[in-house]
Amino acid sequence: MSLSRRSLIGTALAATPVLGGASPRALAAPASPWALPAQGPVKMIENVFVPMKDGVRLAMQLWLPQGAAPAPVVLEYIPYRKRDQYRAYGLFWGQTLASYGVAYARLDVRGSGDSEGVLVDEYLPLEHEDAAEAIAYLAAQPWCNGAVGMRGVSWGGFSTLQTAALQPPALKAIMPISGSDIRYADDAHYIGGALGLTDLKWAASFKAVMAGPPDPAITGPGWDKLWRQRLDAAPPIAAIWLSHQRDDAYWRQGSIAEDYASIRVPVYVVGGLVDSYGNEIPRLLSKLTVPRKGLYGPWQHGYPEPATPGPGLDWAYEEVRWWTQWLKGQETGIMDEPMFRAYMPDKTAAEVAPGPIPGRWVAERVWPSPSIQPLSLHLNAGGELSAVAGQAQTVSYRESAIVGLAKPEWVPFAPSELPQRQNEDDARSLTFTTAPLTSDLEMLGRVEAHIRVAADKPVAKLAVRLCEVTPDGASWLVSYGVLNLTHRDSDAHPTALAPGLGYDVVVPFAFTAHHFKPGSRIRISVSESLWPLVWPSPETPTLAIGLGVSKVDLPVRARPLVEASFPIPIAPVGEPPSPKEGPVFVREEAPGGAVRVTETWPLSTSVVADTGETSSSSGPNVVLSIQAGQPNTCKWEAVFNGAFKRGDWDCALASRVELTSTAQAFHIIERLEARRDGKIVFERDHAQTIPRDLM
Repeated sequence: MSLSRRSLIGTALAATPVLGGASPRALAAPASPWALPAQGPVKMIENVFVPMKDGVRLAMQLWLPQGAAPAPVVLEYIPYRKRDQYRAYGLFWGQTLASYGVAYARLDVRGSGDSEGVLVDEYLPLEHEDAAEAIAYLAAQPWCNGAVGMRGVSWGGFSTLQTAALQPPALKAIMPISGSDIRYADDAHYIGGALGLTDLKWAASFKAVMAGPPDPAITGPGWDKLWRQRLDAAPPIAAIWLSHQRDDAYWRQGSIAEDYASIRVPVYVVGGLVDSYGNEIPRLLSKLTVPRKGLYGPWQHGYPEPATPGPGLDWAYEEVRWWTQWLKGQETGIMDEPMFRAYMPDKTAAEVAPGPIPGRWVAERVWPSPSIQPLSLHLNAGGELSAVAGQAQTVSYRESAIVGLAKPEWVPFAPSELPQRQNEDDARSLTFTTAPLTSDLEMLGRVEAHIRVAADKPVAKLAVRLCEVTPDGASWLVSYGVLNLTHRDSDAHPTALAPGLGYDVVVPFAFTAHHFKPGSRIRISVSESLWPLVWPSPETPTLAIGLGVSKVDLPVRARPLVEASFPIPIAPVGEPPSPKEGPVFVREEAPGGAVRVTETWPLSTSVVADTGETSSSSGPNVVLSIQAGQPNTCKWEAVFNGAFKRGDWDCALASRVELTSTAQAFHIIERLEARRDGKIVFERDHAQTIPRDLM
């Protein structure tokens, strides 16, 4: 079941404990440039139950190097069923890492897959405590040298950071990928303080994660009781998330940005351009004081290998080098290289989909980088975007048609989900465009829009998009930002707008990299919302935008005469993914302004040859509708279906979430249904009305 979601100032090397107290300066110097060791034989252990202190057992797969000396081990800790559609993923990385002398442990989170217990939410304290116990268990095994690392994508990136914050003694280094250090602002729930469609889609999918059945081949004849326990425990998760519309203690739990000093092991943080998890990279590089590195590639939500859209990397080289440095105590030279490397694309992913993105790798010795400075471009009258501020005046804007249909996805997983040409949305927005560029302009970092805005309603949003307009007139999305204006000063303490009063607000964009070419133009497009990316405001506001006083700051990178060499081997180019593998979008617009969008994923079926299981899934599939100018006609529906079958083990799940609103409240309905041998064995509906909290 494809359920994942959801990626520098000098190092204090001598002060960081490594391998029980040895500092990096004590590592053995390499005799020659580092190279991958010869591969050796690997032993796979299908399942080991790891006991927790409360008696619950967690299910773990292991891949062990078959050498004479004890080996370090890397833990991946996620709730995505290690024996089903994620099995190939574990087999690949387990075999790969262990063949190079690094054991690999794949652990199902409590209440997921074949682990006992129940899973009732994301990133609860007990989850991290379990991880710390599992780390101690691994370090104590006779085949282990006592050093443990953690790695993982998405949920695995979050759990890696959150577990490291507990400082388990045997954990010596981590590699979080596509995770986040701030749960409210940079996860799949709220976007700029506005409710995101991704929240509803993830709720439908996550319900199936929490309620999935264990495999009787692992858990034995009591599997059905464990399954029933999970079904009974599965909460109305969408309603829970919607009950926390501001950055309160619920979201701060598990946000390591609350205390960066809690991370005391070396960190290699990785993210991708075609993803929405990247803002944590500059924060971790600048806020942490441990040895650290960052990598920002062209790929979507996932590992650098296999990478989509690419080009990908021979990731085993870099990952084994990292673990050799910090888990084996051998100098590899990895920390002598630039702190941060990023891919500088020449085009957006949508322009070249589904193929690799043209561009090149760039490097920054430290982060923040002195080679990156802001370039201010001012929003002036007549739609001009210029380095010189024009005369101060005000322009009025009220959306008469839906803006955002070319950018429906927060995290694109397939070419069809990428932001398409922006020209139609531009035509429905306020746009400001530069003259054609006469030279190259490279950008690396986070754009900030500084906008003077007033609204005639107490709740309103501001959406700002940055596009490259190519010489043929096509507008392509480079980055964007959304701000619920009631969150202008704080996500924790939003305040209503005073109608008619002007505010100077900052709209931060997502971290990105881009190369603007000569002949292209830079465009800023301003709208009140992006639908269906975020839920509409309670009433349609009229905005007053200050021209001449509003600007955007682009993080422009000075291109060095000689770029640092890139040591990580590039992965061979494989066949590009077929567009048919992604969801099918159907968009319908009626003359009166009614809009209906459906997104339907094809049924994905996996036959796991070595276990004899067939698993299948579809979704999250959505139906989205709204009438332009009538925000409370908005309706979102998300459905996820999954099934598991082997012999007489035949289980299926269906999860559904529906959201509507009035100006005062949200109305949410959730349904969970389970079948065994085709017959319903569990069904539960939950309906709840939740007041809108300046949302």
